[in-house]
Amino acid sequence: MKFPSYQLTAFAVAGGLAAAANVGSRIVFNRWMPYATAIVLAYVVGMIVAFALNRLFVFRETVNPLHHQAFWFIIVNLAAVLQTLVVSLLLADLVFPHTGFRWHSETVAHAFGVAVPVITSFIGHKKLSFREG
Repeated sequence: MKFPSYQLTAFAVAGGLAAAANVGSRIVFNRWMPYATAIVLAYVVGMIVAFALNRLFVFRETVNPLHHQAFWFIIVNLAAVLQTLVVSLLLADLVFPHTGFRWHSETVAHAFGVAVPVITSFIGHKKLSFREG
């Protein structure tokens, strides 16, 4: 099996751009609305950007109809959020306190949590959201 290096790299770039759109839009939204509301709306912006970039540049030969792509994209991202949450909480609440790690422990735990679903999300989007023929 050939490793899809272009797709994985493009997926990571698209994810980075979507994350920037998420954070940037949260800053803008936060000027006019409460923090929690801004986070939710910014998450939607990030998801839309990620979907568009993945569809246009990463998974260009998909056979799924658009509504199937969108449905599976949401499902895969919900699984990724759960993975991020579990890993972040396990590290911040159990592993780091047990090992004595204290340097920005919540931020480090969250960074690990965000990194964990990159590969599983890539596989999920490749096999489900943007399945190729």
